[in-house]
Amino acid sequence: MSLTRCSRLAVALLVVALLATGVASAFSVSAEGVPSSAAAGEEVSVTYTVDDPFTDAPNEWTLNGTTELENVGWTVTVLRAGNPIDDGETTYGDQTFERDLSVDNNGDQVRIELTGEVPEVENFTYEPREQFVVASLDRVTGSNAEEFRNDTAHHYTENSSAARQAIEDAESAIESAGGHDEAENLRDSAVSAYEVGNFGNAQDLAQEAESKAESAQQSQQTMQTALMAVGALLVIALIGGGIYYWRSQGDDYSKL
Repeated sequence: MSLTRCSRLAVALLVVALLATGVASAFSVSAEGVPSSAAAGEEVSVTYTVDDPFTDAPNEWTLNGTTELENVGWTVTVLRAGNPIDDGETTYGDQTFERDLSVDNNGDQVRIELTGEVPEVENFTYEPREQFVVASLDRVTGSNAEEFRNDTAHHYTENSSAARQAIEDAESAIESAGGHDEAENLRDSAVSAYEVGNFGNAQDLAQEAESKAESAQQSQQTMQTALMAVGALLVIALIGGGIYYWRSQGDDYSKL
């Protein structure tokens, strides 16, 4: 076999190897509809899709799901080439469920559909923001549990959201002003009121902090404008004095 033919064969084998690597599958999970934040009582619908559930994974394992959503409904469907297998769909109505999976069922995908209502906020915290678990998914084999998905979201009420926005506006104003002690103290008081659920007071304090910071910024800008004006007058005076001096010197020379 010539060197050229050997080279062509080597290249062909390399291309085949690269293509095989490119199409290789692996256990993976994707999600649709996961919120970053939601109001208490709002309905949420999320869909998770586990592709190649038995690739790089045991041939038999248990899918565990947990959520803090309320009035929950789970629908777990095992599919093959996009179609449900026989007896592949199961529904659950609790905040947790377990579903045994086996490679013998010939499924290549598991779809997990979750609906429920966002829970009430039990403890208001400004920072970090209040969070709840949208869903946690585990792969359990024997006594070994491996979490492969965990999604959380911020939850709020109409009043807490308004108070938080007011505090954030105050923080932006304070930052723009380069800091202001009185405004910062008012902001801290607003946060304290927020965390005990006194949202009306929190909003009032935050708005007062924002007003103080904006007034301080306006005063700074007014002072800067005045200083610039004074500086401009000094420059004009110096230029005028220079011109007068130059002219006066010219008059002296003419007299000579």
